[in-house]
Parts: sequence; structure tokens; C-alpha cells
Amino acid sequence: MENMKQWQMTELKEEFVLTESPLPEISTQEAIVKIAGCGVCHTDLSFWHDGVRTKKELPLTLGHEISGIVISGPPELEGKNVIIPAVLPCGDCELCRKGRSNMCQNQLMPGNDFHGGFASHIVVPHKYLCPVPDSVLEEYSLEQLAVIADAISTPYQVLKKSELESGDFAIVIGVGGVGLYGALLAKIMGAKVLAIDISDEKLAKAKANGVDAILNSGGKSIKEVKDEVRQIAKDIGASKYGWKIFEISGSTPGQELAFNLLTYTSTMSIVGFTMDKLNVRLSNLMAFDAKLIGTWGCKPELYPEVVDLIASGQLRIHDFVETFPMSQINDVFKNTLEHKYDKRSVLVPDFQ
Repeated sequence: MENMKQWQMTELKEEFVLTESPLPEISTQEAIVKIAGCGVCHTDLSFWHDGVRTKKELPLTLGHEISGIVISGPPELEGKNVIIPAVLPCGDCELCRKGRSNMCQNQLMPGNDFHGGFASHIVVPHKYLCPVPDSVLEEYSLEQLAVIADAISTPYQVLKKSELESGDFAIVIGVGGVGLYGALLAKIMGAKVLAIDISDEKLAKAKANGVDAILNSGGKSIKEVKDEVRQIAKDIGASKYGWKIFEISGSTPGQELAFNLLTYTSTMSIVGFTMDKLNVRLSNLMAFDAKLIGTWGCKPELYPEVVDLIASGQLRIHDFVETFPMSQINDVFKNTLEHKYDKRSVLVPDFQ
């Protein structure tokens, strides 16, 4: 059997190092997946550049947005094309039994709790591997579909959790990467969608892919943005109540804007992450009978629904994914840090 090759993080901000070792023995609960592609997520950048601690000590192979082929494991899975969920729950604890498996406190995350996807192979629990139908592979390569594991599934879960209904006014703040998928998924679900960002380029891409309206909030006061949002809602025939607000920028200005856009019976969902603290009046939630919710990843039970959206042609991802040889990992991470890409980068194994 071939060896496992991995690009490993050995120190903060240092270049990844190529290692090689024999494939390990696996338990009856595990599978070996030969990796087709692994997406580069900002969580990976946080581990590599910002000093966010990983659960497993270094050296560590990062990467949690993974697709591949099962080469060893249960007979019914061997040879199957799969997506590996970015959060792998135990399936048996109290939270899992209550349908909150994405918050399982026994969860395992590739590239955090154990060696991840910037490698030739990965050993993972097989319980929640998500098969990819052959029909999807007639249009997309398996490596392109790696983005399902996080960039698409994460906004999908929060849209479901927000109880978004057809005809609702959905406001997506931050439409780079995850946010763009969030806006497109909201449109697929029948919402009237407004994309807000400070980048004309990102907004133009959102508009070209079907959102109803765009708004550049750069240099504008919160009051000015609120006035424009109200007018946009009126122009596109959206209700002035029950707005579904999705904060995906992970920035202080984005979160402040999102909270200030709350209106009667609104729901505000926090998807983006920042260490900064806000000074807000929580009594607004009472006054507007509004809801404020958070979300973490996506429970594996929802992955087949995401795959179905792509299989049916409702969600098209060709324009949002760019692949690179995995041997270029050091350049890709540096370029991603410098915001040089406008598509999700997926690293494809090219080991000799």
C-alpha cells in the first residue's frame, strides 16, 4: 500500500513541510480516504498565521474542507466518492440526540483534532461520510466539490436555522466566499436578497449570480445604510418586517450594522467571527420581539441536502472555485492572506 504524504504546519507563520509515513492501521470505526481536494479556509489561516491554538499539538496537517475516495473501510463505502464533514460528531451524546450534532462536545475536526486534508490520504471516522452521486461528477470534479464541506454547508445550516421562508427579505453582510454562497442559497430558498459589502467587485459577482440588490456600505454611517436598506426593501417589494439578517463578514463594523438593522420580528444570525467586543443595547431584541442566533459549522445530517442542490443544478459553483497543485501550498496560503484570490482555493494532491 502507498505511503501517506502530508504538508504539515510545524511552527506559527513558517512554511509547511512535506512529510511521508506509512498508512496507519485503522479501527472498525474508521476509513482511509484518498484525498481529491482540500479547500483553504480562513480558519486554516487563523491556525497558521494568527496563533489560534489547535487541539492537536504541532506538527499538524491542517485542512478540513475535504473530498476524496474511500480506499479502506466498511465494504459499502470502499470505492465511494465522499465529502468529509468539517465537524465529525459522536452521534450518541445528549446534543447529538437532540439534533444539535454540530455542537457535539465529543466532535472531531480534521486539521484541528487530528491530521487534516493537505495530504495524500486521511484517516477519519466513517460514520458521517457523505457520498457523492455519480451524476454530480458528470459536471464537477471531485476536488471542486470539497467546498461543500464548509464554505457551502455552513451558510446552508444557518439559513435553515433562521427559519428563512420564501418571500422573506434576506440581508447578507459580507459576500466574499461563505457569504456569497449564503446569498445564493437564500435566493434558491425563495428570499429577496440584498448583499452588503465594502467591495464593489464582490458585490458585482453577487449581482451577476442572481441576488436582487447590492449595497456598498463603505464610508457610510449606519443611519445612511439603514435608510438605503429601507428604500431597497420597498423597491424590490420586500416586507418592512421580519428581516433575516446574516452577518458573515466577521468584522466589527459588519456586526454593528447587522444589529442596527434589526426591526420588528427580525432574526439576526452570526456566522462570521471576530475577537472584538461590541457595545449594543440588547433591549432592542425585546422591543422588536427579535431573535439573535449563532451557528457553528453544519451538522452532517444536512450535507446530503447540499449535495442535492448541486446535483439538481439549483446551485452552480464553477465560478467560485479555483484549484491549485498542493505543492504550491506555501504560495497559496501567503496569497490568500494577502487577499489575492477572489475564488475559493482548493489544493489538489500532486505528490510524486
